[in-house]
Amino acid sequence: MAPRKKITMETLSLVFSLPQLVAKDEGFYEEEGLDVDFVPKGYDANVSYLDDHELVSSFGTVRSNFESGDASLYRACEWGQIRRSHDTRIGGRVIGKRAAVGSQAILVPPGSTAVHPQDLAGQAVAVNFHHGSHYLALQALEGFLPRAEIKVVHVGGPQQRFEALRDGAVPAAALMEPWITVAQKQGYQLLSEAFYVGSEIASPEIDAETYDALNRAVVKAVHKLQEDPYPYLHHLIGEVPKEIDPDLRPSDFARWRLRFVDPAPYPEDQFQRTYDWMRGWNLIAEDGSTYNSLVDNLLSA
Repeated sequence: MAPRKKITMETLSLVFSLPQLVAKDEGFYEEEGLDVDFVPKGYDANVSYLDDHELVSSFGTVRSNFESGDASLYRACEWGQIRRSHDTRIGGRVIGKRAAVGSQAILVPPGSTAVHPQDLAGQAVAVNFHHGSHYLALQALEGFLPRAEIKVVHVGGPQQRFEALRDGAVPAAALMEPWITVAQKQGYQLLSEAFYVGSEIASPEIDAETYDALNRAVVKAVHKLQEDPYPYLHHLIGEVPKEIDPDLRPSDFARWRLRFVDPAPYPEDQFQRTYDWMRGWNLIAEDGSTYNSLVDNLLSA
């Protein structure tokens, strides 16, 4: 029997990699002749409360397994992946849309006087710069406020943002699952929520044949999650320390918030809308980057 091909993926919040984790749990990767491992990306608690996104790398404030060559695949929001494809020093490119359709919500603590997004005019909203919480907070709030009245600050990962909100360090925070569920269980109020797509960035050694095999496994996992996500939510629950929520259960999660679709190519028109919006906020340099220079779809339509 031929040895299975080894692939290492970098993970951040596990809700965005749940199809890949299910593919591993169910042996779908093995069926495709692949040996897949995951390496986590951490958060630097010492770099926080910054209000200038250029002070934070698009790959984060701690060592990137992807940029160091210890992982060859990394999935995150589409905005951040455009920026990383632009910033990478190892030739990483966006190669397709991920299977997880993410949700980010802006929440305020119990007792807050804020009841709708306009109440956050000039108020700090905790985000993680160059990640979904950052970009979606801007997109959500600019529907209600002039850009000059939108204030986002870098606080790091979702647990750090939740704790900053809990401790009164910020009046609002952008959170994803499992932290939306944790916060709502504890009486935090949701002011805005939206869904968004993400993509995968890959190093040059990932070829189309390998990526096709990876995605055949992921498609099987997506169908499992579409049938019933609850048997797999222990992955998300494990991200929440017991001292924050000692009794978090799969049944606490709203199923409608858990959305997973088959991976697909990243289309040029979607890229262009996203890139132009990022340019409008000065979130990526104007240096002649194009769809063809930042995207290399390895999936066929």
